[in-house]
Amino acid sequence: MLYTETAPYGVHALRVSGGHVLHVEESGHPQGIAVVVLHGGPGSGSSPLLRRFFDPGRFRIVSPDQRGAGRSRPRGSIVDNTTVHLIADLETVRETLGIDRWLVVGGSWGATLALAYAMEHPGAVTGLLLRATFLAREQDIDGFFQAGDGEHAEAWTQFAAIAPADQRHALLPFLARGLAADADTARRMALAWWRWESTLATGTVAQPEPAGASLDAQVDRYRVQSHYLLHRCWLDAPPLLDRCDRLPAVPTLLLHGTEDRICRPEGAVALHQRLPHSRLRLIDGAGHDPTHPAMVRAMVETLDAWAS
Repeated sequence: MLYTETAPYGVHALRVSGGHVLHVEESGHPQGIAVVVLHGGPGSGSSPLLRRFFDPGRFRIVSPDQRGAGRSRPRGSIVDNTTVHLIADLETVRETLGIDRWLVVGGSWGATLALAYAMEHPGAVTGLLLRATFLAREQDIDGFFQAGDGEHAEAWTQFAAIAPADQRHALLPFLARGLAADADTARRMALAWWRWESTLATGTVAQPEPAGASLDAQVDRYRVQSHYLLHRCWLDAPPLLDRCDRLPAVPTLLLHGTEDRICRPEGAVALHQRLPHSRLRLIDGAGHDPTHPAMVRAMVETLDAWAS
């Protein structure tokens, strides 16, 4: 049910603060409904897949790569790279492209950024579609790195073996230090992280594993991600949930897979309870992967209805 992949009709290199240059693509219909698509990570970068949920004949699809991510430069840089910077960058993109208001769509960390952006610029948002919402709470982050029991206990033991026994209680800072070390150490850290993330996302380690330039891209991705997670994404004072009164009362839909082991459904439920105007749809059988057929159906149907 995904729409056919279409080439972007506009590609922009936007200079922002701190020496960063954002890679931004526009696709779909130039006079269509404006939507900004926020990728996950942090640090992952956008992909053609993320715009295939949208009818290219009805949407003007803006796909920015966040600072340090994807084809933005310098890739992997954590200098002047915080959530505050990313929010300001989105306003730069919107104003540069001459967009008054836009639908904001994000998945995983992209949903987090969508919420933070809407809190700061409510007048620029026509609606929110949030898939697999991540709230950047301590329990959300520890739930990923310290999941030593449960159905993936054996896989976690293999993941944790990257660290000495006396440091396995704090894997995130250990990994962050390794990702900033020499190239060989950084690659080992990135591959261990990638294997664990793949296991949680799909139940098994995907094949083939990244190597060469692909693995180096993962090093850059996880360097940015560890930088954000070590700082709770700068969204813990006050916590994101306690800021919900700043969100605009625009149509807000939360889609979350019941089997998501990276961003667990409890976060979406907690957010829904703070947003009386929101709707929550738990997608039975779906995990974190946005290409699960039931999640694809929910995303496409929702966006088609929005366009209509």
